[in-house]
Amino acid sequence: MNSQPNIVVIGGGTGSFTLLTGIKRYTNNITALVTMADDGGSSGILRDELGVLPPGDVRQCLVALSTTERTRDLFNYRFDEGSLKGNSFGNLFLSAVEKMTESFVQAVELASEVLHINGRVLPLTIDDAKLIAVTSSGRRIVGEHKVGTVRLDEMRPKLQFESPVTLYEPARQAIMDADVIVIAPGNLNATLGPALIIDGVGEALATTAAKIVCVCNLVTKPGQTDGFSVSDHAAEIERFAGEQVLDFVIYNTDEPTKQMREKYVKDGELMLEFDLDKLENAPYRAIGLPLIDKTAVQLDPHDPIAKDRSLIRHDSDRVAREVMKIYFS
Repeated sequence: MNSQPNIVVIGGGTGSFTLLTGIKRYTNNITALVTMADDGGSSGILRDELGVLPPGDVRQCLVALSTTERTRDLFNYRFDEGSLKGNSFGNLFLSAVEKMTESFVQAVELASEVLHINGRVLPLTIDDAKLIAVTSSGRRIVGEHKVGTVRLDEMRPKLQFESPVTLYEPARQAIMDADVIVIAPGNLNATLGPALIIDGVGEALATTAAKIVCVCNLVTKPGQTDGFSVSDHAAEIERFAGEQVLDFVIYNTDEPTKQMREKYVKDGELMLEFDLDKLENAPYRAIGLPLIDKTAVQLDPHDPIAKDRSLIRHDSDRVAREVMKIYFS
């Protein structure tokens, strides 16, 4: 087996950032495939005002794979005043290059050079992906940020795009060429769902010879995944993909610190339960590990959607080591 396995991470935002930060310690042959439905915060402003593709999740993945600390800090810098307040430099850089070249892909390529990344970052689609959630009562929630933050009247809404959205061909090829594909943790309805319902993603996941790993979320989200267990999380991943694709499911068995627990219980976010009977009989192999990063998370006070971001994170190195074990198994 290759000592530099070809690892593909699918997701966006904090979940992908965390996994990429860990996995890059073990291989340089890594591709981040990024969901492209974001319309909140800085990405939403740029998308609305400039008509560009959302840069935020791509920026986070680029920064995670960067080898230059000062440039990472520059791309993460958020303006705290004036008309640019809340925008990050990295988002502005990507949008400026897209406008200049009329190509989001060229913007990502140039940012990759500036940041000296190990690996590569690709959008899952270059179509304009406007997310819509539809509940069985007929309620329609339009926009990724609203879909991911409102309280739903059911836990498993139908997700769709306003217009056809297809898989970007280089992203499809990355899935086909991978040794291991990791579906990152993230908001099921606003991050992972919009990645997996793209036309062609489910088929590619079902066809690839790669081992497919799902890293489960640590906590439930009020009004979105109340009462969810590990098997529920995995089932939603496969529902969105439209195929039975998972080979491994990694989940947390650790307890948060008292401070974390008090904060999350207050907000109605509870630890994802692991239903051992179902997991033992699942078609995938379930792996339970202590995965909580106990260090305090520092949010950017100038981030316009900081209040919606998670304060409990995975231990990036522990997850990465398990992914490598799966590859070599």
